[in-house]
Amino acid sequence: MHVAVVGTGYVGLVSGACFSEFGHNVTCVDKDAGKIEGLHKGVMPIYEPGLDKLVESNVKAGRLDFTTDLAEAVKAADAVFIAVGTPSRRGDGHADLSYVYAAAEEIAQSIDGYTVVVTKSTVPVGTGAEVEKIIRQARPDAEFDVVSNPEFLREGAAIEDFMRPDRVVIGTDAEAAKEVMRELYRPLYLIETPIVFTARQTSELIKYAANTFLATKITFINEIADLCEVLDADVQDVARGIGLDGRIGRKFLHAGPGYGGSCFPKDTLALVRTAQDAESPLRIVETVVDINDKRKKAMAQKIIDACGGDVTGKTIAVLGLTFKPNTDDMRDSPALDIVPALVAAGAKVRAFDPQGMEEAKHMLDGIEWCTGAYDTMPDADALAIITEWNEFRALDLGRVKELMKAPVMIDLRNIYKPDDMAEAGFDYTCIGKAKLPAGA
Repeated sequence: MHVAVVGTGYVGLVSGACFSEFGHNVTCVDKDAGKIEGLHKGVMPIYEPGLDKLVESNVKAGRLDFTTDLAEAVKAADAVFIAVGTPSRRGDGHADLSYVYAAAEEIAQSIDGYTVVVTKSTVPVGTGAEVEKIIRQARPDAEFDVVSNPEFLREGAAIEDFMRPDRVVIGTDAEAAKEVMRELYRPLYLIETPIVFTARQTSELIKYAANTFLATKITFINEIADLCEVLDADVQDVARGIGLDGRIGRKFLHAGPGYGGSCFPKDTLALVRTAQDAESPLRIVETVVDINDKRKKAMAQKIIDACGGDVTGKTIAVLGLTFKPNTDDMRDSPALDIVPALVAAGAKVRAFDPQGMEEAKHMLDGIEWCTGAYDTMPDADALAIITEWNEFRALDLGRVKELMKAPVMIDLRNIYKPDDMAEAGFDYTCIGKAKLPAGA
């Protein structure tokens, strides 16, 4: 089949590359000529493991192309995916749908023959109906259906998630559209992937409900972690003990500095606003949003407390800036609350992240940027781990201790064991566990 994908951001580029890997002919469209030029040269606009090779192989096979010409891509397409950004709207937290609606207006002008228009972007309930209205008003003669097909991609594992998903959700009542979507996802039938067909508005809500539930699990275990610290319990043991219950599950029960990224913060807030407008408020989700915002801010104080309550004039080595490992995404990362608070408290911050520093430089001021993990440490008064990149999981503790002025580590991701750190002579602070004195 011929597929056009509007938007070459995270969702659009990964989806386009994976659809081409399924054997479809895909054209990815973007208004940013520089981005398209880079893609033609094999330069990825985002960091996602394996994406560069996937794009390269399908470009060579002639199944994947990139263009700024939306009209030509849409005319040839059996299905057009809208995969543009839906950031939180300033002032009220609603999803900003201006890019989605602008794409719909442009698509309408170029539809040629029956076309399925698919909203891949995360959008509130009712967006598909508005997209259909926009196209119908612009082109009363056009033959098309609008379908909801939300993405469930984890940054850092997006290709695997697309190629071997837990499920595919498709929102449409139109039989012709169902047949097109079945053909697009036909390779997944071979591995018995559940394909869930629903009404369009149900599909739109499923995406928000899924992300909000996961954000709630994260926030729940973070609150349990705070209780563990007071009661001298171990949050990792608690998480394992409850996660082995099949009704609960082990995923997303990892205590840390709070959730961030491109999805959870904006999607939880958007769902809160949608529910309030519908006069059916989601009190649990409202609380989740509030707790998570406060938690990220509280992590800076946790670091300050580990440094004796005052970081004025002290050097803090920071490892990890992105909201999670295996991505360069800085959006709503806990580091964006933690690092500025440390600087405001008078600390000198040296930071390193394997992939996120170029983006971080546009978002953080007053930081000394380092070229490697150990470069952050000479004469540092404390070391804070904010993101659990694999290369931070097996630091040479002897070398770390030798480089630092004081062996103080604040591990906001619990990647080390307190007893091991105490034995190594570190004053070690982590999340949801009792603190052991150095040498214990």
